[in-house]
Amino acid sequence: MLLQGKVAVVTGGAQGIGRATVEALLRGHTKQVVFVDMNKVMGEECKAQLDKEFGEETSTFLQCDVSDGDALTDIFQQIVEKFGRLDIVINNAGINNEKHWEKTININLTSLIKGTYLGLEHMSKEHGKEGGTIINVSSMAAFIHSPHQPVYTATKYGVIGFTRALADASALCGYGVRINAVCPAFVDTALLKSVEHEENMGKFVQFKDDFKLSMSKFGVLQPSLIAEGMLKLIDDESLNGAVMKITHSKGIHFHSYC
Repeated sequence: MLLQGKVAVVTGGAQGIGRATVEALLRGHTKQVVFVDMNKVMGEECKAQLDKEFGEETSTFLQCDVSDGDALTDIFQQIVEKFGRLDIVINNAGINNEKHWEKTININLTSLIKGTYLGLEHMSKEHGKEGGTIINVSSMAAFIHSPHQPVYTATKYGVIGFTRALADASALCGYGVRINAVCPAFVDTALLKSVEHEENMGKFVQFKDDFKLSMSKFGVLQPSLIAEGMLKLIDDESLNGAVMKITHSKGIHFHSYC
């Protein structure tokens, strides 16, 4: 998919993987990148910095708690009303909270499902649209589970299953929308640091040292590498239902289902 003339939306886009992806899309000359984030201060700071580098008209920040389904629906509607189209949806927003685990399910899985269905509503040929691409962010936690984040792990398993099943539906029904998943290992983001705190991890905070040992063993990736993987998923129009893994040892590669 050529990025020129395309409109993209990235959730959790003001920092970490989301921000790196926004920047990569803008460097690829995407017509408009709308980034959504719950943190208004960080979102406005990000927007100001993007304006300096890429110009004021190339990106838009919209504040939203993605777990609020009505608010997320309104965000998508605003985008298509203002820019006339939607081509790329990246469901990236995520948290790591084992103490208040319902929030983790709501943000990591429920809102991702909602964002995917909204993307289909505004891009699917089933609805008279031109098609597009959706990327759902999972994690290597879906392949290598650990005791410190059981609910987080469950959500990331769920992302892969949902993505692959819906990708098959898209192919069978001619939606014209490719749906893929990306599974990074440890990435240098604020989420990675959340394991330090009891208010995030609850009783599982006892495993924080084991978590740090795993980071030392497997290494920590930079968000820019994940953004590079995102662009590969967007560019390669043969990919649908693919699960991209990104690790320190193997870089960008794909999981094989035999």
